[in-house]
Amino acid sequence: MSITVTTWSLEQTSPADLRPVAEPPAGVRIVRAEVPSPEFSRFLYTAVGGDVRWTDRLPWTYARWSEYLARPGVETWVAYENGTPAGYIETRPHEDAVVEIAYFGLIPAFRGRRIGGQLLSYGVARAWDLAERWPDAEQVKRVWLHTCSKDGEHAMDNYLRRGFRLFETKTEEEPEAAAPGPWPGAHTAA
Repeated sequence: MSITVTTWSLEQTSPADLRPVAEPPAGVRIVRAEVPSPEFSRFLYTAVGGDVRWTDRLPWTYARWSEYLARPGVETWVAYENGTPAGYIETRPHEDAVVEIAYFGLIPAFRGRRIGGQLLSYGVARAWDLAERWPDAEQVKRVWLHTCSKDGEHAMDNYLRRGFRLFETKTEEEPEAAAPGPWPGAHTAA
């Protein structure tokens, strides 16, 4: 059985495009995971993406995770609420001074608590100033991302409110896959 999936690609072409959230929710802080850790990155990936069918990285080996995370400019920024990981945003530089928001999302228990807008705002700002932390990087000229119809119901609205503009839409058929979750039964719908 297959499902129809629409993927939208969005971009910003100037740091001035970013419309950040003004105030972080109480008890929320965002910190860069500066030490590449395949275990932590895989935890974030499965905890955030399990219920929305993120499956592309599930087969990655420890070595592949390590190699990917060691690439210059790949950064993981983690939102914590009162010391507990709530979600993350991962940036990945490309050629021609382009940075992709490769992954972004919240662990299900933290959705709907105004953390997503703050995390996205902060992460996009860090994408724009990536060259300040990576001496060999060019000044960023474009930040882009994609989202799809499998993502959370507020994802697209959050991207648009932060100043992203749509530049491409694709619709494809995909094999239907069960939501892997971080483990079976980890999250039940309210």
